[in-house]
Amino acid sequence: MTTISGGTKGVVAVAMSGGVDSSVAAALLKDEGYEVIGLTMNLFSLPKEACTSEDLRSCCGWKAQEDANRVASVLGIPHFVVDFRREFEKSVIDDFCLEYRRGRTPNPCIRCNRFIKFDLFFERARRLGAEFIATGHYARIGLDPDTGRRLLKKGLDAGKDQSYFLYPLTQAELSRTLFPVGGHTKDEIRRLAAGLGLPVAQKKESQEICFIPDNDYPAFLKNRFPEAFRPGPIVDLAGTIIGKHGGIAHFTVGQRKGMGIAAPRPLYVVAVDTERNTIVAGENEDLYKRRLEATELNWISLDKLNEPKTLRARIRYKHAEAQARVIPRDDGRVLVEFERAQRAVTPGQAVVFFDGEVVVGGGVIERALD
Repeated sequence: MTTISGGTKGVVAVAMSGGVDSSVAAALLKDEGYEVIGLTMNLFSLPKEACTSEDLRSCCGWKAQEDANRVASVLGIPHFVVDFRREFEKSVIDDFCLEYRRGRTPNPCIRCNRFIKFDLFFERARRLGAEFIATGHYARIGLDPDTGRRLLKKGLDAGKDQSYFLYPLTQAELSRTLFPVGGHTKDEIRRLAAGLGLPVAQKKESQEICFIPDNDYPAFLKNRFPEAFRPGPIVDLAGTIIGKHGGIAHFTVGQRKGMGIAAPRPLYVVAVDTERNTIVAGENEDLYKRRLEATELNWISLDKLNEPKTLRARIRYKHAEAQARVIPRDDGRVLVEFERAQRAVTPGQAVVFFDGEVVVGGGVIERALD
């Protein structure tokens, strides 16, 4: 079995989700000489039947706490559970529901990073004497020698890179954060976990949205906001009614399934009109847009975008980066003009800007423009 040693390089609180990445992050930091504290966040209460399921793939809840505690025991580090359920409900779940009511498609993982993992979590860690926090994200942190600014970089494993989700991080947050697994591939992390005898070495990946373990978004939303499921019309681009829907929360831009309309060519959701409780449908080519407007910007590698800049932009986590001209506006928003039209630009999702492996910044897509 591989062994690890302790040290006095500083005190770091590791956000231990019970998964292999955060578990190895804790091990690597201890091996580097940090005094490591394991903290598991209780973010919401899963139904009892979900917690006992062998197929549970949530990064939160009772099973995550149990797995994290077992890992902490193997590593010989203290482990605590912190209760953030009230704050998570307000900052992440309520926002998730509100965005769907508005006909938008939110990214709750980004909200969680912004308001919970790199804000509230650090404050709790600081009370325990931690100088740094660490997570199992596949990303890296660097330093610009010319400006002195902290840089957020992509993870070494391109297939697992999670820098997209981290664009809201500020300079202050980056200065006190560590990403130990960012310089490794996923295969390397699993091998390290096995060598250390960690019980989570082969544990499955957590699902995309942890508080909806069965992935049934409509059922989750309907329990909280039934008004988002009022029936309404489906119209074509000319405004002609071609069908009916069972609630706008069932739909997102680019979606094909669920409309139940017979047509000679496949139809997709082109827009969600909440004011008229209407779904606008069109063909695949109608989904392509050359421009978008983004708000709630955060810049990392630069203090502020003062003039147009050509960067690579990604409009969803798994979407390919595309060449774009990012143009600042007087109201604090940016206009993004793509070299080539992008498919299914979706309000509520994040657009993140890259310069090579460096995250320049990002924001929330407000609307697509023709």
